[in-house]
Amino acid sequence: VQLVQSGAELRNPGASVKVSCKASGYTFTNYYIDWVRQAPGQGLEWMGRIDPEHGETNYAQKFQGRVTFTRDTSTSTAYVELSSLRSEDTAVYYCARMGAGLNDYWGQGTQVTVSS
Repeated sequence: VQLVQSGAELRNPGASVKVSCKASGYTFTNYYIDWVRQAPGQGLEWMGRIDPEHGETNYAQKFQGRVTFTRDTSTSTAYVELSSLRSEDTAVYYCARMGAGLNDYWGQGTQVTVSS
């Protein structure tokens, strides 16, 4: 099982960013994908979850209206898009597979830096 994420991103405040997470080694539609981030000096923060089979999403309240999860089943890739970026969104963003009630496989992380 592998989750491979896209590379680092630098954005200006107010812009949007889209990070990808390509899954391999398992049936993509059989497991939910969580998105989690970690800001500098902070703990892990759960952003939400997507069901790759049906496309259903569950967003953490903090991110409602600013985050969108999508997936492409033809390429086994999940995406997170965050809009209206601010400096506090600077963080490493992770995708993680949800298996047996826990995140059993993680992507390598994508650094997103918001700075003018």
